[in-house]
Amino acid sequence: MHCWKSINVKKQYGFYRIFMLSTISVLTIFSFLHIFSRIFSGDPLQDHYFSFFIIGFFLIYPIHKAFHVLPLIYYMNKITIRTRFVFYFVPIMFLRVKKPIPKILFIIALIFPFVMVNGILLTGAVSFPNYAHYFTMLTAYHSGICLVDFLYAKYLFRSPKDALIEEFDEGYEILVPEKEINMKHA
Repeated sequence: MHCWKSINVKKQYGFYRIFMLSTISVLTIFSFLHIFSRIFSGDPLQDHYFSFFIIGFFLIYPIHKAFHVLPLIYYMNKITIRTRFVFYFVPIMFLRVKKPIPKILFIIALIFPFVMVNGILLTGAVSFPNYAHYFTMLTAYHSGICLVDFLYAKYLFRSPKDALIEEFDEGYEILVPEKEINMKHA
């Protein structure tokens, strides 16, 4: 196997650019979802259960990380999970697969949290229209978290079909079999 390309989205885009893109996507998604939910529901909004909203806000990130692991359950014994705290109380979780995995499985693992968590939150917004604003805020917040996953997936979609993805400290390496490299040079 040879490295076809190394990807480090955080280095390529920079923290502030990713943060700005994420913030813009959160605001845009919330605006559309909230307006859409208000158009189709005449129920008055309520502010009961705000404490559940706050708990949900803090649980979104660990749930997001857990949904990254589900498609990789076969590789569970090869996954390490580390947690680092920023500002002494904000946990940042790092999941790392110590073995190269197929490209399609890696893409599924990147996109899976977006589909599942947002699906659950949007179902909650439809099921409980009086609290749709809570669910749409959480959906928008989670979509902002997913931005980095989509940036990585964008690069992986362009990689060779039979590529394997290997993680390293700063990002990912796209590995291709030697035969494919030799075919391109011929």
